[in-house]
Amino acid sequence: MQQLENKLKYLRLSAVLQSLKQHNEAAQEQQLSYLEFFEMLIEDECAKRKANVLRQRLVKSKLSTQKTFENYDLNFQPELDKKLVSEIRSCRFADERKNIILIGKPGTGKTHLANAVGLEAAAKGFSVLFYHLHTLLEKLAQGRADNSHRRIMQQALAPDILILDEIGFRSLSPQALDDFFEIIRNRYEIKSTIFTSNRNFEDWGAILGDKVMASAILDRIVHHAHILKFAGDSYRIKDFLTQLNNLD
Repeated sequence: MQQLENKLKYLRLSAVLQSLKQHNEAAQEQQLSYLEFFEMLIEDECAKRKANVLRQRLVKSKLSTQKTFENYDLNFQPELDKKLVSEIRSCRFADERKNIILIGKPGTGKTHLANAVGLEAAAKGFSVLFYHLHTLLEKLAQGRADNSHRRIMQQALAPDILILDEIGFRSLSPQALDDFFEIIRNRYEIKSTIFTSNRNFEDWGAILGDKVMASAILDRIVHHAHILKFAGDSYRIKDFLTQLNNLD
């Protein structure tokens, strides 16, 4: 047994090594065939490697593991199209290279839902990257000074699903607008992008600072897109007021 364990270590089959004794005893008790015994061992190794790949994918994605569908309260947004939410959760939009646009006031659950979709997609094998839009654009601006601009841009273009949070949080400089347009243009009909914004489409021209460029960006964003509009007040304010009432 020791020689076999040494060979498993050499082959880096850590899951097989860990479960070998347990499965060997079970195989003898249940009189399993060699193939059935072998399959049990390989299933453990495959499961561990899949888990490791997913763990690495989540680290690279910059997603929050706390914002999931399981703790997302759809009842807080009763006007949301539940059928469309279910369709988005299936992640078929990524296979179809469609975009997702989530629009509503701050604190209404847009970022949580976008993050939850990202987690579902990562579990299904899609590469995902989450960024606050202005953080990404600031990194690209800095990249022009240290020659990392192209590398950062490629990182934004590479994932199957790019999540850009808080579009319209503040206006963009001409340089930032150019970078934003390049991201949209290069991902259009090739990769999926999820956008969250607290501003309606008619406000984007003023936010982006160039109505012609805004029109070109919007044209590509909304084409082949699922759009969800969030109503109501901030759930963070609601939670705060609830806590205050509980103190009375």
